[in-house]
Amino acid sequence: MLVDLTVHTMTYDDPDLALARRLAAGDEAALRELYAAYGQRLYAYALRLTDDPAQADDVVQDALVAVWKSARAFRGEGRLLAWLLGIVHHTALKAARRRSAPITEHMEETLAAASPSPEQQAEHQDQSVRLRAALRSLSPEHRAVLELVFYQGLSLEEAAQVCRVPLGTVKSRLSYARNHLRGVLTRQGLEETR
Repeated sequence: MLVDLTVHTMTYDDPDLALARRLAAGDEAALRELYAAYGQRLYAYALRLTDDPAQADDVVQDALVAVWKSARAFRGEGRLLAWLLGIVHHTALKAARRRSAPITEHMEETLAAASPSPEQQAEHQDQSVRLRAALRSLSPEHRAVLELVFYQGLSLEEAAQVCRVPLGTVKSRLSYARNHLRGVLTRQGLEETR
């Protein structure tokens, strides 16, 4: 008996698969629905990769054009979101190479407080600045893996598909990134948050 080891194979009643099929058939309404469903997440990922709102807008627009042109390539072997994030990922990397600008991210923690005092706000801002600096000290590849796994909620296998690298590479990048951030934040006197 064979066991299906596919990460997430879509079934015929999956709404994402139906949406992908409509895109492949040239249904413009499907593109609008796709943007309504995933646009904010795609933009957030692009913004974290580019650290520039205008460039993030451009990346998402270019990615949506690529999605429209290559919708037939989506085979439904994984989640639609992972496929979309992969397109945004590679579009952002191409844009960064064209501009020869470094890829940075806005991966900030949010502190839950009903109404923080000015001192707490200043401390939070200082911590955010330090965290962003620590994240910028990582390579774009390491930041991308952190973003995909922790902020976008993809599995390690899906992150490997998005980045087009082996699973072991994703695991090692994630381990290195976490250890690097832990060391930088410890040296800065910030506690590690989990």
